[in-house]
Amino acid sequence: MRIGIVGYGAGGRYFHAPFIDAADGVELAGIVARSADKRAAAAADYPGLPVYGSLAEMLDAGVDAVTITTPPHTRRELVLEAVEAGVHVVADKPFAPDAASARELADAAQRAGVVLNVYHNRRRDADILTLAGVLASGDIGEVWRVHSIMDQDGAATLETGAAGGLLRDLGSHLVDQMLWLLGPATHVYGTLDWTDRFGESTDCGFFVTLTHDSGAFSTVSASKLNHSTTRELRAYGSNGSYLASGADVQAEALAAGRRPALEPATWGIDVPENWGTLAVAGGRSQVASKQGNYAGFYTEFARAVRDGGPGPVPAAEGVRTLEVLDAVRRSALENRVVELGGAQEV
Repeated sequence: MRIGIVGYGAGGRYFHAPFIDAADGVELAGIVARSADKRAAAAADYPGLPVYGSLAEMLDAGVDAVTITTPPHTRRELVLEAVEAGVHVVADKPFAPDAASARELADAAQRAGVVLNVYHNRRRDADILTLAGVLASGDIGEVWRVHSIMDQDGAATLETGAAGGLLRDLGSHLVDQMLWLLGPATHVYGTLDWTDRFGESTDCGFFVTLTHDSGAFSTVSASKLNHSTTRELRAYGSNGSYLASGADVQAEALAAGRRPALEPATWGIDVPENWGTLAVAGGRSQVASKQGNYAGFYTEFARAVRDGGPGPVPAAEGVRTLEVLDAVRRSALENRVVELGGAQEV
């Protein structure tokens, strides 16, 4: 599958290109970058690879698929342009400002007969995969509740504007993780922290409670401006609990200049001192870290393009996540629990 990256900011450069390189059945065919510095970065990272000034130029040159990782307010038109050209699409999260807009994109892809997936790559974080294994094992019994905290000390990376805010950014990932682990949500309650530090009101923190159709509860929270760097997962069940306080393993490795294609056997595994603790009647034990690797997303996406199938995160699942984010915003504005229209379906 020949895929092009549209946008070469931090997302395209660090969270897409290295994993396309490491994926099976995928070839990076070109990069769309407009500014001089991003064009120079693309040329330096991938000498000889075509760098285009627009998506239209890349489509004219010919690709099988594109990843849209431009700023959120630009994604809708670019996704539609690619879909209408009959090209398969990976859309960065959030792939639309709200659920209604997301359904429009999903419907357009279905009419065009192309695969549209959302880059909810954090389902492949080591800590989430390890937690998924604990829940699936039945060691903690019936799952009662799961708590997820992910604070980042990074004011400079907060996306502002009508399509920005931390809920749509990091919240997309954390909510998607809980829906993936525990199933559809039926009720949502949320609070948002707001700042006007950047000239316009922007949500910079959130706390969300989800009631799942399975009967389990989950909470997700994050902050960007509170000078906290925290990653914690807690799960409680009828037989025990699981607690993990780890690191953002793949992001830290990328920041250190490491690349998944160069260390496939050891990439994305947390260090033993961060391994979680399982506590049950028989005692306490450490749970070894699963291996996380975002490259698997692109391997599965290429397989879906080649053989048919929905792909790793179909657009319908991205819609489901945005339905919850829309409900969080309503809940925070009205200070009430919002009931979703029946259990979500994908």
